[in-house]
Amino acid sequence: MIMSDIAKNKMAHSLKKRGSVSSLNSHELRWKELHGRIKDRVNTVSYMDEPSLRDDASRLTVQMENTYQLGPTKHFPVVIVNHILKDVLTNYLQEELYEPELCRQMTKTISEVIKAQIKDLMIPRYKLIVIVHIGQLNRQSILIGSRCLWNPKSDTFSSYVFRNSSLFALANVYAVYFE
Repeated sequence: MIMSDIAKNKMAHSLKKRGSVSSLNSHELRWKELHGRIKDRVNTVSYMDEPSLRDDASRLTVQMENTYQLGPTKHFPVVIVNHILKDVLTNYLQEELYEPELCRQMTKTISEVIKAQIKDLMIPRYKLIVIVHIGQLNRQSILIGSRCLWNPKSDTFSSYVFRNSSLFALANVYAVYFE
């Protein structure tokens, strides 16, 4: 008895759904349809009992629908972020002396602290970039430039400069709205 194309498709779909894979080629499938068995070989592997990483990952991912929101509902609070920058830089650097290795680690630490405090404000859909520069205060000058493509209606930045007797610090926070 020859199977119809619809029946073949249903059987193939149920095998895929169940997780079975067969190594039969088209000639062997026809032989099986006509005679009910295969002469030499039939290799079938079932993945039903084995855990699949893809299945676990697909259950954990959350798919969000488009909001078609082109602008922020809540603007970035520049004044509050300026206060955060001032507090963090003052607390961490008030009594510190300039030492290159210590300042290298302090830039990383201060950046992470600033980012965490700003994220605690829970401002939706803004990407944050926090950059901290620390240098020795020794009658030299420094020029720092930055460029970015952004929308002036929704994107903004906040900046604060700290000085004590031996060092200076500049902290910049760029807030770019994610459409």
